[in-house]
Amino acid sequence: LRSVACHCCDWIRHHYGHLSAEYLSLLDQMGGDITKQNAPVLFPTSLYRHIDDAEVEDKVRFRKEVIYKITKLFDGNMKSVTWDKKNLDDFLKILEKQFENLNSFLFNFVRHVSPAMKPERRLKRYFKKLNRTVLRKMNYSAQVWELIRKEMKRHLQRLDILVAQLY
Repeated sequence: LRSVACHCCDWIRHHYGHLSAEYLSLLDQMGGDITKQNAPVLFPTSLYRHIDDAEVEDKVRFRKEVIYKITKLFDGNMKSVTWDKKNLDDFLKILEKQFENLNSFLFNFVRHVSPAMKPERRLKRYFKKLNRTVLRKMNYSAQVWELIRKEMKRHLQRLDILVAQLY
């Protein structure tokens, strides 16, 4: 288990940070200034605090799950979005690459399967609420997509904090 954790640190140190910097930059560049308005769904700070104390594998699994949920959220009706299309496409491609890399890491280096984590269920509920209460209710408007962009930036930055805890 210790060698898995060390390998994870090396892998994340050399690959995760580079991709993270790319997609955070693209997220900033795809639109104008990030909105000051807050989403009507509270950011799951307690969920991140809970995962701060988890095992390395669970942190990697959580990270993978957040990235997956973000990509699924961006599958929604984006007709009203005024973002730079190329930056948006590049952002989603890099997120998908990050997801695949984390998934591959888990498959290749973590052979045991842990039971479904409570945080993953809470994370699923949070993203479902964000989709229903924010995107759908506000009719996928350009303004609501700006709220989503702000929230996803918070998630991606928070995932970087999780990565920093591995070093």
